[in-house]
Amino acid sequence: MSHVPATTTNSGAPVASDAHSLSVGSDGPIALHDHYLVEKLAQFNRERVPERVVHAKGGGAFGTFTVTNDVSAYTRAALFQPGAVTEMLARFSTVAGEQGSPDTWRDPRGFALKFYTSEGNYDLVGNNTPVFFIRDGIKFPDFIRSQKRLPGSHLRDNDMQWDFWTLSPESAHQVTWLMGDRGIPATWRHMDGFGSHTYQWINAAGERFWVKYHFRTQQGVENMPADVAAQLAGSDADHHIRDLHEHIEAGDFPRWTLSVQVMPYADAAEYRFNPFDLTKVWPHGDYPLVEVGVMELNRNPENYFAQIEQATFAPSNFVPGIATSPDKMLLARIFSYADAHRYRVGTNHAQLPVNAPQSPVHSYSKDGAARYHFESAATPVYAPNSLGGPAADPARAGEGGWESDGALVRSASTLHPQDDDFGQAGTLYREVFDDAARDRFLETITGHVGGVRSADIRERAIQYWTHVDAGLGAALRARLAAVAAPVETGEPGTASVPVA
Repeated sequence: MSHVPATTTNSGAPVASDAHSLSVGSDGPIALHDHYLVEKLAQFNRERVPERVVHAKGGGAFGTFTVTNDVSAYTRAALFQPGAVTEMLARFSTVAGEQGSPDTWRDPRGFALKFYTSEGNYDLVGNNTPVFFIRDGIKFPDFIRSQKRLPGSHLRDNDMQWDFWTLSPESAHQVTWLMGDRGIPATWRHMDGFGSHTYQWINAAGERFWVKYHFRTQQGVENMPADVAAQLAGSDADHHIRDLHEHIEAGDFPRWTLSVQVMPYADAAEYRFNPFDLTKVWPHGDYPLVEVGVMELNRNPENYFAQIEQATFAPSNFVPGIATSPDKMLLARIFSYADAHRYRVGTNHAQLPVNAPQSPVHSYSKDGAARYHFESAATPVYAPNSLGGPAADPARAGEGGWESDGALVRSASTLHPQDDDFGQAGTLYREVFDDAARDRFLETITGHVGGVRSADIRERAIQYWTHVDAGLGAALRARLAAVAAPVETGEPGTASVPVA
């Protein structure tokens, strides 16, 4: 008998042939009762789940997070206690592109992490930039639609992008990042990652702190010139996926050092910027980095679909010692991400092996499609109960409590002394970029704004950059006049440079 295992149906029965379907006679019609043929075709028709509306194109790997410093004064979270080693999963992605889009488009990169902690899964869903285009989740669907495709031609469109950006001045800081050198990372291994939002840490004594996460690549930051990125978009659209896989396969494991900025709870009310505004950073001179540990990616997925495409990351997945903040974008994402996973992967997506916590689950969640974990019949399915079912415990959960702090909530929605939409973007342009980077930046925005055909939107784009820096706006105006690209006042054209 052959040592090769027998092909079976999904129910485990042996299959006679993978090459010939049942038919009536040698050349007759195919028999409907050929259940294996029907199973293969029906499964094939359903072997994809809907792609992510945002962050559709990406890849990732498994690894570990190892604590290297004692930050227990700030958080009781088990994964951040001295000496802790936690298994984890990372997924990197572009924001706007579809699944088949190139890895090397100018676009922010997603930096999504899942930590399988002893207290449940902790998901940190960030980007390779410390800020974002908007500060309020109500604008997120509109922002994403402006970066996607026109409904008629199904083409990307510069007019649509710049129309939204120039009518949303809070985008200036992120667009300055995007159009700068870091808008196209050389590889995922050579980019930093950020939690971006402000989060809350709570220590064992119940003291609360505000934190921002910074993952600094140990490989060094390297970026890709626009001409190289354009060439790779046509010759190797999976360049970043390939690079990560091949380096891990060769034992060259990428690493990032995690540090946090820590703000005392009371500082938030009087800080010069709104500390919960996703379009702002906290200057390191005010709140320096405190090292926490090292993330290492050392294991490639065995099956991309099962372990990366079906992986679900949600900012609502907190653990004791970590909580949310009054950041409006974060609060909106806490609903939106988990809801997207229920739609895209299924009601019981958290029971898939890649998403399942390694700690015990005692939940009153019940039934739904594809449910396969369940309690014994003797376990109550409701709460409260007197029959020994799971009981909620605020002491274990470590509730945050800022929601009842009226003064703090009010301060988060009022103007802080140095709050404005263009200040930090201007600082980034003038004080972080060097002369060569500023020249490349001007070239990039000239090319992109040059693809705008509406005269009104183009003028708004020039004013947008003038608010960031007066000299930059004047240089852009002069450069656009020299290029003399066609400008129309009617229908918008198509984007020459796809970005998010």
